[in-house]
Order: sequence, then C-alpha cells, then structure tokens
Amino acid sequence: MASLFARTKRFSWTTLLLLLELFTIVLHTADAQIGVCYGMMGNNLPPANEVIDLYRSNNIRRMRLYDPNEAALQALRNSGIELILGVPNSDLQGLATNVDTARQWVQRNVLNFWPSVKIKYVAVGNEVNPVGGSSWQAQYVLPAVQNVYQAIRAQGLHDQIKVTTVIDTTLIGNSFPPSQGSFRGDVRSYLDPIIGYLLYAGAPLLVNIYPYFSYSGNPRDISLPYALFTSPNVMVWDGQYGYQNLFDAILDSVHAAIDNTRIGYVEVVVSESGWPSDGGFGATYDNARVYLENLVRRSSRGSPRRPSKPTETYIFALFDENNKSPEIEKHFGLFNPNKQKKYPFGFGTKRNEKVVIDDFNATISLKSDM
Repeated sequence: MASLFARTKRFSWTTLLLLLELFTIVLHTADAQIGVCYGMMGNNLPPANEVIDLYRSNNIRRMRLYDPNEAALQALRNSGIELILGVPNSDLQGLATNVDTARQWVQRNVLNFWPSVKIKYVAVGNEVNPVGGSSWQAQYVLPAVQNVYQAIRAQGLHDQIKVTTVIDTTLIGNSFPPSQGSFRGDVRSYLDPIIGYLLYAGAPLLVNIYPYFSYSGNPRDISLPYALFTSPNVMVWDGQYGYQNLFDAILDSVHAAIDNTRIGYVEVVVSESGWPSDGGFGATYDNARVYLENLVRRSSRGSPRRPSKPTETYIFALFDENNKSPEIEKHFGLFNPNKQKKYPFGFGTKRNEKVVIDDFNATISLKSDM
C-alpha cells in the first residue's frame, strides 16, 4: 500500500490540521474537569483499595478526601488520580498554634505519599463559619492554612500543591443578580485575609455549591428546570450575561463576590455539588440523575462570567453513606455501597481514542460512556 505521504498530491494538509484540531477539541470536551468526593460515613462501604479500583474503572480522575485516611492514601499510590486532601476542622487549632505540628502533619500526610499520590490541593478546614456554631474555629483557619503552606513551601512544592480552604454559599450575602454578588458584612473580616493569602499563593478558593438546597428552599421562585440544567432558554439576564441554569448563577455570584472585595483575582473550584435521590422535597431518583448527568457535561466549560476555562467540579458523593444525618444526607451517592452504579451515565472517554486519516476519507473514532 502506498504511504500517505507518497500521495500528498491527493491529500489536503489543511484538512489534516483541521481534523487534528477537531480531535483535540473533542478530547478536551470528553476530559471534563470532574471529580468525586469520597466520604466514609457508612458502615457498609467497601475497603479503600476497592474504592480506588472503582474510580479507575469508571474513569474518575479526581477525588476529594475529607481527611488523610491512610488506607485511602496508600491505595491511591500510582493511581494517577488527582487529590484534594482535606484537613478536618478538628485539626485546625493544633495546626494553627504550633508550627511543628503543621510540619509533622505535612510530613506524615503529604510528603510520605508525594509524588506517587498526586495531591493537588490541601483543603484546610471545611465550611467554617465565623458566625454561628463553628465560629470558635474561624480564628484558626488562616493561621493553619499559612503553617501548612510554609511547611510545603519549605520542600519546594508550593507550586505543585496548593493550600486552601473550603467555604459554603451561606457566606454570600447577596447573590442576585450574580454580578452584584457580595460576601456578608459580618464575614468579611474572616474572608478578606483568606482571599488575600490565596492571591499571594496563587491558590483557588474551594466552594461547595448546591442548587438543590436553593430550589428546595424556594420552589415558588426557582423553577425545577432552572435548577436541573434543563431550561431551554435563558432564565435570567444580568447585563451581558445570560443564565440558563442556577448552578452558573450561584457560581458567578461567588466570582463577583471575590471581585467585589477588590483584593484581586482568585479562581474558584467547586469542591462539592450534588442532588439527593431521596429524603426531602424534590429529592427523587430522576431529578438526581438529570442534575448529575448535566453537571458532568457542564464541567467541561466555564461560567458566563468566566467562560475561558472549564470549571473544576467535584460531585458529592461517591456512595450513599448510611451513618450521615439528617436523612437527606444519606442519599447523595453516585454508587450503591455494593459498588453498583446508581445512575447510567459515565465520566468521559475511555482512553482508546484513535484518529484514522486516509486521503479524502478521514474519520475520528472516540469511545465514550457519556
């Protein structure tokens, strides 16, 4: 058979370049910026090594882990899975008040596993609120973040492993319209220094975003299609930005709230989002399936306010966890504890892509379980 290059008079290099560009775009779309949170609050869950196999067999390439569980970290070695490694709120005071404690924590839970475990972020604290039940912990968040950061920086790893914290959207005071998003006045003294640190360290802010709770708390004003990504038209216009779904509107209100501090540009990673299949108003199997499938698809693009980069997003959660409370918290899983899929959709390309280019007959074959 004559080679392709021997027949260039019948082949358009412009066509080849266009096809390769298309191939790159398709791959980028298939590699959605999606991860899954691995919670362990269940008494019927499989061991960590089987969980890591479940991630890999389902092509889930990112994980959020809420504490440095040793079995999970050992199982993650050489898996290729990128990791958000959590620092529990119960550890904040010790890490904030003792530099040696922070160094030891980093040695034990980060350096002992790096680089065979691809730790991308260390999330110091989860949803600490300076007003309310966890307010006593708020004073420790930034010092703990800084001490962990300095311990990682001392090893020259601060560009590879970013140290940050996780907030929820109750810290947003105004969210509508999204461009007027702002943090509550009573949390600014807590958040502004954290945002300043994130700007300095080049780290993102991790935010848990749940359209479900916005919808279930106000179904009169928020339509179900708007919450589930199924609205056929733009539902909210905010100047030049059109919003067809509630997730983008909430996310952009966070972007605007950061911008409106006038501290500087900080990226946002959605560290949790999900929809329960039971246990509350609007919590049905079909609603959860539609929301989660659309969330996976949506993660390959940005928001109206930040359109140029896909939104890194982590689904909550891997399993239904029967030790959680209240009842609704038990029904966010993508999988049943027996490792069977709860929903039919998948998580992107299976890595057996191929490009076949032959004269004027050029095809691109991609296999995906989406």
